[in-house]
Amino acid sequence: MIPGGAHVRSVEHGDGGTPEVWAEMARRGTWLCPTLGAVDAISRDQGWDRGEPPPARIAIKRRQFSAALTAGVPLCVGSDVGVFDHGDQAVEAKLMVAAGMPALDVLRAATSGNARMLRLEGRIGSVRPGMLADLVAVEGDPSADVAALRRVRLVVQGGRVVR
Repeated sequence: MIPGGAHVRSVEHGDGGTPEVWAEMARRGTWLCPTLGAVDAISRDQGWDRGEPPPARIAIKRRQFSAALTAGVPLCVGSDVGVFDHGDQAVEAKLMVAAGMPALDVLRAATSGNARMLRLEGRIGSVRPGMLADLVAVEGDPSADVAALRRVRLVVQGGRVVR
């Protein structure tokens, strides 16, 4: 708690998190938006090739993410898009899976998890009557391979097909 009773709803990036911080975040239900894609993009811009051993900042970020995941910190999916190309946000899901989060859990974090973090779960984040349900159809099964999120075949927004 912050003096005066304020509560931190989410932490973006989480760089420098410790086991004690993750435990406290899990206890309080404070969300982590890890932005693994941001560190990945910056490292690639500085010459790192994903086929090479990861630089220290990538290894540290992966360990921190894994520790937060193990501690039960609620996770949402963000991207810091702009550090990498708009339209490539699916890289965050791919990196979260590569760092140890099951694909189905990543999909839940990106949909109903993000809705809960934003306190909009009564309006978005799931497909059921009365919800604002924009939909995306992809080629493949993203619960088995999140790379399917890059193969968008149909987008329905506000009840209209837009792609």
